[in-house]
Amino acid sequence: MLLYQKGDERAFEVLYWRHHRGIFNFISHFIGESGNQAEELLQDVFLKVVKASKRYEPSAKFTTWLYQIARNGCIDHFRKMKHRKTTSLAQPIDSEEEMVLESTIAGTDPSPEKAARISEVALVLEEAIAALPEDQKEVFLMREDLNLSFAEIAELIKCPVNTAKSRMRYALEHLRKTLKREGITKSEVIEGEVSRM
Repeated sequence: MLLYQKGDERAFEVLYWRHHRGIFNFISHFIGESGNQAEELLQDVFLKVVKASKRYEPSAKFTTWLYQIARNGCIDHFRKMKHRKTTSLAQPIDSEEEMVLESTIAGTDPSPEKAARISEVALVLEEAIAALPEDQKEVFLMREDLNLSFAEIAELIKCPVNTAKSRMRYALEHLRKTLKREGITKSEVIEGEVSRM
């Protein structure tokens, strides 16, 4: 970013190719849509990076600054919409463990029946993530998609670290309850979508 500030256009290309996929995944999960709207928000993020490049100061990690821009873009997107999905079913979980859900891809081609079940599991999980309250969803996605630490998340959303951790716990509990209600086992989650739940 410092090179781009000094006029090195190729430095911006490096930044874009290094971060665009992560930003796109974050945006698409955050707004619950991976089509044109997510692509437009992605382009807006990098346009804002260009416009703000002269004001950038390396006081924090570049990725923290970049994801703050992406987060603000998602929040602006929701403000423009007439309604939000904010169903709150969060309850505290029993253990204090900190888990991060990580996407995985099955190593072998599954049978048609298994492929259908994997698709079903993935759909239920996507819908459960979309139904999370906004504050829980953003923390979950920052941990899951971006692999940010709770300290980094707290800095981004301007809250205490313990608040970020509790939002993650509530999100995980909600997802577990939804999967259990749908009869989805932990092994199916591991096979089809995530490695730890």
